[in-house]
Amino acid sequence: MNDSRTRTILALGAAAFLALAATGCDPDADRANATPESKSFDFSGDNLTVKSNSADLHLIAADVDDIEVERRVSGTKIGGEITAGWQFEGGILTLSVNCDGISVNCNAKYTVQVPRNVAVVAEYGNSDVQLSNLGGASLRLKGRDGTVQGDGISAKSVSVVSRNGDLDLGLTSVPDRIDVRSQDGHVRLGLPASAYAVRTAAKKGDVTVDVADDSTSSHSVNVQTRNGDIDISTGSRPGG
Repeated sequence: MNDSRTRTILALGAAAFLALAATGCDPDADRANATPESKSFDFSGDNLTVKSNSADLHLIAADVDDIEVERRVSGTKIGGEITAGWQFEGGILTLSVNCDGISVNCNAKYTVQVPRNVAVVAEYGNSDVQLSNLGGASLRLKGRDGTVQGDGISAKSVSVVSRNGDLDLGLTSVPDRIDVRSQDGHVRLGLPASAYAVRTAAKKGDVTVDVADDSTSSHSVNVQTRNGDIDISTGSRPGG
């Protein structure tokens, strides 16, 4: 291909991209206006694993018998459509969105309702995660990049491993164990009034512990972060 033809193709591609960007410069508005789709998956058991590559997640414990999923896909793609997928097999719910190629404001958000008292494992990539009223035996989060915010958490065991992103959890019942490991991001925990065996480590960041710290307590809280503040306080919402 000669240089002039290459430049022409590149120019046309750039013009199409700029036109596309001009029509979709507000990702929040796109998500709010996206048409929701719903799907129900038969479920029985006490454990659920949710996997997401880059879609945002909202996990809610509700009065449901099965797994109820709503998704909103937004954005525009040159030369094709943005695709999203959902699949439930072997106790694993896999959620995806494909933003490969040239796209603007490509995003998907999945709202997942799970039966109450189900132990949840969530594995995510570049995603923001919201948690509401999860109260199974355990809550396990493992992610790369994205913020995590949770309210009404009553799981007895909570474990979070994160690379980049803030974590803000409010618990409504005294946990047996909390273990948080983050590379970069602030960690805020709101805990019910009780005595806890607290261990913290922050390479760069301030540490505030405003709960009763008792090394003999059977309720342990272990928080480690490389870059970020740690705030452990009494109350279901830290700083609220």
